[in-house]
Amino acid sequence: MFRKMLLAVLSSASLAHGQALQTIPGIGQKAPAFSLSTPAGQIVQLGSLTRKGSVVLVVLRGYPGYQCPYCIRQVHDYVEKADKFAASGTQVLLVYPGPPADLDQHAKEFLTKENPLPPNVILVIDPDYKFTNLYGLRWDAPNETAYPSTFLIDREGIIFYRKVSQGHGDRTTASDVLTELQNPHTAR
Repeated sequence: MFRKMLLAVLSSASLAHGQALQTIPGIGQKAPAFSLSTPAGQIVQLGSLTRKGSVVLVVLRGYPGYQCPYCIRQVHDYVEKADKFAASGTQVLLVYPGPPADLDQHAKEFLTKENPLPPNVILVIDPDYKFTNLYGLRWDAPNETAYPSTFLIDREGIIFYRKVSQGHGDRTTASDVLTELQNPHTAR
């Protein structure tokens, strides 16, 4: 009884703040559709990317008040192996969440060592955490933005791999993803 009451209170409090409680999409589920823009303002839609092939969706911590060194290392890893992703017909979509004030500028600063990105690696920004909340990944704590996560999504928009880190490290490497893409039981 107490548990039901607590859930009802939490649910109504969440709705009162304009956010429904979201769950993280799982393997075998359709990836929720979204549109985000690059730091330069170009709109990127998940559906447009999946029509071309598999998508590696990497959710970074973005800008929690500083540039995350784990994110920098992770992005560099994916950029170094961009040719292998391109050879497999896969695009890498990096989501950079954070507070809206100057997020585009912070994202541009983040990319200074990786600019220009290879054509099959795209960075988009998530001001106000709309995407992050939609995917249930908001790490709502001081100096946090989103749980670092990786999803592999096929041409039909179905998730066939998912890893959500509950800390700063423990990221999915580009090699992990490339291995998963070659696995005949999961690759699509």
